[in-house]
Amino acid sequence: MLLLLLPAQAGLLTSSASAAPAAVPSRAALAKKVSARAWIVADARTGQVLAAHNPHAKLPPASTLKTLFALTALPRVPGSALRKVSKQDLAGVGEGSSVVGVKAGRTYRAADLWRGTFLRSGNDAVHVLAAMNGGWKSSVTQMQAKARALGARNTKVVSADGYDAPGQYSTAYDLALFGRAGLKNKSFAQFAATASARFPDKTRTDGSHISSYAIQNTNRLLTGANGIGRYRGIVGIKNGYTSKAGNTLIAAATRGKRTLIVTVLNPQQGNGLTVYREARALLDWGFGAAGRVKPLGTLNQPAS
Repeated sequence: MLLLLLPAQAGLLTSSASAAPAAVPSRAALAKKVSARAWIVADARTGQVLAAHNPHAKLPPASTLKTLFALTALPRVPGSALRKVSKQDLAGVGEGSSVVGVKAGRTYRAADLWRGTFLRSGNDAVHVLAAMNGGWKSSVTQMQAKARALGARNTKVVSADGYDAPGQYSTAYDLALFGRAGLKNKSFAQFAATASARFPDKTRTDGSHISSYAIQNTNRLLTGANGIGRYRGIVGIKNGYTSKAGNTLIAAATRGKRTLIVTVLNPQQGNGLTVYREARALLDWGFGAAGRVKPLGTLNQPAS
């Protein structure tokens, strides 16, 4: 069933002494460290939700919505697929979009386009992959169906790349569902964990590179860039930003046999790097608290 946090739970009740030893900061103390409008900490294996704030608040997801696109399209557009890009493929890329540098008239392997999507959040790459997936409108419809199948009841897809669009929203809870499902998909997990790669500039007809340039993942917890240290045990997943959504992030990390997923939506303090600092604080707390606090609920299991 859908996790429904009661008002007291959503307000982050302090765990009892028997559930959380004194060495583990309370949920209330954790909440004071995190300014995001919504966030969640969950165990990827069990689905247990360890802490959350406004988990079902409907907010713009920005490029974290690309996780749902990947879950939807990867089975139909494997890395070996080829596409000679047309001008029409790129015609709908929104003004001011992040792009990886896809050029019309050149042939690309889908694997390169997926790397452009995950590492550089390239909306141009998403538009081409959507064309390979049956078209833009079809991809949006497929994404909505996939969200329902995963139990994500508060996600509305309008633009497959996460570009701001009227009526588009998701939640910290739903995005955690997408991240959790992504970790179970080998290709998704590999792309989401890639810190750097080469992207083709000029290509042959088989998509192989004549020339290429370096691209780096914009997820600072993964790369350790811009003064944000690489998080110990980080395994990806996806960050995002738009002027409407603010900074957004789904992140996962593994320590020992435990993998945690956090979603952070639109921090209200600091700068564009605050989303990573707050995600770090949530992960640190989660690894300390897991097994020592009573879960607030669980993430949905995907429909069979």
